[in-house]
Amino acid sequence: MDISFQKTIVFLFFIFIGFLLKNKFKSKDEVTGIKKIILNLALPATIFIALLGVHIKLNLLLLPLLALGLNLLLFLIFPLVLPVLGIKKSTPEFRTARLLIPSLAPGLSCFPFVLEFLGEDYLAKAAMADLGNKVFVLVILYLVAMNWYLSLHGKKQKSKGSKVGAMLKVMVAEPVNIFIAMALILLGFGLNMESLPFFISETLQKLSMIMTPLVLLFIGLAVKIKRKQFVQIFSLLSLRAGLVFLICGIAVIITGLKVQNDILLLLAFGLSACSFWPYAHIAAVDTLEMTGKVKKKTFQNDYAISILALSFPLSTLLILAVLNTGPFITVTPNIFLVSAVLGVLGFLPSLYSWSKKMMKRQKLLNAEIDSPRAGHI
Repeated sequence: MDISFQKTIVFLFFIFIGFLLKNKFKSKDEVTGIKKIILNLALPATIFIALLGVHIKLNLLLLPLLALGLNLLLFLIFPLVLPVLGIKKSTPEFRTARLLIPSLAPGLSCFPFVLEFLGEDYLAKAAMADLGNKVFVLVILYLVAMNWYLSLHGKKQKSKGSKVGAMLKVMVAEPVNIFIAMALILLGFGLNMESLPFFISETLQKLSMIMTPLVLLFIGLAVKIKRKQFVQIFSLLSLRAGLVFLICGIAVIITGLKVQNDILLLLAFGLSACSFWPYAHIAAVDTLEMTGKVKKKTFQNDYAISILALSFPLSTLLILAVLNTGPFITVTPNIFLVSAVLGVLGFLPSLYSWSKKMMKRQKLLNAEIDSPRAGHI
């Protein structure tokens, strides 16, 4: 069996173990404890190590900009798509989906397969592209999440200065942001992980090692997907994949890209699962709302977990399909064909619901038309 596929099974198995352990975690506080370990220890250590390991290559600087462009396009397009799927504007579910859908997690869902199918050179390109994605998920989405939180809870009346001050206060209190700032300062002085004392670097490495298993176990423990929600999220993720194919197809035409492996990398990277880091922002806001005892919720925590739980296996299957059908999928008309198929698949539940409503309405109209006739007879 292919080693990359086996790694995927391992990741899914961790989620399944978490799901099986649900009965052992009786209270919500126990699951919240795991979340706090992830957010306050494992995640900051992982980000710190990732930032200190960045080696910027001038000839690849375009890749982070392309990845950031994809993030922004998905962020701007999906507010138009979500209401069609029955996700109403200005609801916690709407904000949750809008924050998670444009994010990418190539480290878990893309990098292992790129290395296996395309080699180390393309893995280096994917890692460079991920710099743009990291800026988006760590900085831009954090600012967006905090802005929504402050706006929802009556902060609109405040001056811009005080609003920025409130946002900065929240940012400084977050361990993730403290570690990012420290990593950037060290990078500015030309330092890396090898420059740190052994006991510090080793501690950070050990904390980082527990990140992936804990995240996957947490997803399994926290996921609660209802049947209707499953269909809606599946539609959402199918449309996301369809849009990625469409955007990549347009990019291939505009740039005149011909190299098969470059096109495969473009598609595989764009099809990465939704990132856990936006969920970290959602969890941070959730903690603030619990502390402040507010009634309105900015985000829907359970909905975010459900999106993450379905995103990973679906993205993995799509990436494997793309990399295994290289010659077919790298032809531009076929890219647009797959985009259309995924788009139809995503809209199908909404079309079915719409047709049912129309048929019901037509029956009511027919009944109203027939009633006078029956009375006349």
